[in-house]
Amino acid sequence: MTRDISIVGGGIGGLVTALLLSQDTENRITIYEKQQTMGGRLSFIYEGEDRIDQGPTIILLPDMLLSILNEGGISREKLPIVPCDPLYSIEHENGKRMYKYRDIQKQREEIERLFPGEGEGFDRFIRDMKWRYALGEKQFLKQQFINKKDFFSRKNLHSLVKMKAYLHVKRLLKQYFKSEELQNIYALQTLYIGGNPGESPALYSLVSYSEHEHGIWYLKGGYASLVDIIVKELEKRNVSMVNGAKVEEVVVQQKHCEGVKVNGEFVPYDDVIMNGDFPIMDQLMPVENKLNRTYTPSSGCFLLYMGLDKNYEQPSIHRFFMGKDFDSHMRDVFQHKRLPENPSIYTFHPSLIDHSLAKDSEGILYTLVPVPSGEQIDWSQKEEYADYILELLEERGYPNLRNHLTWLKIKTPQEAMQEGLYSGGSFGIAPTLFQSGAFRPQLKPYDVDNIYAVGASIHPGGGVPIVMQGAKLLADYLMEQNSAILQHK
Repeated sequence: MTRDISIVGGGIGGLVTALLLSQDTENRITIYEKQQTMGGRLSFIYEGEDRIDQGPTIILLPDMLLSILNEGGISREKLPIVPCDPLYSIEHENGKRMYKYRDIQKQREEIERLFPGEGEGFDRFIRDMKWRYALGEKQFLKQQFINKKDFFSRKNLHSLVKMKAYLHVKRLLKQYFKSEELQNIYALQTLYIGGNPGESPALYSLVSYSEHEHGIWYLKGGYASLVDIIVKELEKRNVSMVNGAKVEEVVVQQKHCEGVKVNGEFVPYDDVIMNGDFPIMDQLMPVENKLNRTYTPSSGCFLLYMGLDKNYEQPSIHRFFMGKDFDSHMRDVFQHKRLPENPSIYTFHPSLIDHSLAKDSEGILYTLVPVPSGEQIDWSQKEEYADYILELLEERGYPNLRNHLTWLKIKTPQEAMQEGLYSGGSFGIAPTLFQSGAFRPQLKPYDVDNIYAVGASIHPGGGVPIVMQGAKLLADYLMEQNSAILQHK
């Protein structure tokens, strides 16, 4: 039985959902994307022949990513990923520099070198996180909670207590590490999904552990080249991908979705899947069906994209420069809603290992500073703040950086908001306690029988592999539903 399926938004969640569903030739799929290219956050910034990833840069959970793509018909051989070793460096203002390694013994030695006596706490951290990760993956990451009672089962509640999910990440890490510097080194990873280490549930401490368990990887050609690989496969399967298509309304009659209104024209569909940032997508629904829920957005990003006339030698393509007071930076971002004066900074220098990125320049550099989302910041002075960040980078690890620039582009949460990201947050809604698990919007968010959702703001959450896992949960659910309908007939 042929089913016409519309996907509103061509982000990675929508693309992977289409990849999985299009294996059934009975599914006729159309993806509507308002921008001129597919990929959403996973896209490139171009300057002449130079390019650099615009959004995500760190590949975590490679086994999950590769497994889901393989299930969708894209073999590992088509994905040239290489491991980062060391994973990255963490550099403090006092000159202390720690390397993070996937290898447990090597990491223990590095911790003891810089933080004598902390090795025993690291051993306990790894032991505890190993079983917590296995438990969390099985019971939460790979489950959907359309029926919230499934989340609050006795088994799940027992597991959440056992995993100390009621603590926040920083508080949990204090049980393993005495040094605040070391606590911050293992807490900063919540920023990968836009979360405050001082507020995100302890379940998210598994992100830092996953770096040891699975490593950090780089996709040759840039992370956004994954979009081209998926799009080419979808084209082979005759999936219709329409760019420059603005969906203006989802049409619902008596708890059944009839289709969508796109560029002023109504198009009927059997199923509609929302892949934009969910709080924004909610506005497409009829008044009587909207959730109208207030959400806390994730953190925003102040981003600098640079072409260079040289490359800077460094052991890893990823570096974290810690500010004088990491907690103060987090308070500025999540509570005070002001620009941090002494920020922690992340840099990504992929041209050290990938010569395909810099064609007009010699090198490419990406810089990210966590900043508040929302509209409290006046970004009319963004050039001045960019110059301040460049000055800090020159002091900390990139001498004479401004003299080696061939081009510079700046992106703020203001531009992210204009592109359709909720409050300019870069990672969907924030991973707070009451926006996680069953409290997060689910793959079937409405009491309408054929509207679904996927993306960073939908369970299980943000980050490319996790969004892909959400796409798998949705595809599996739809296939089960359709199979049940056929059996009933």
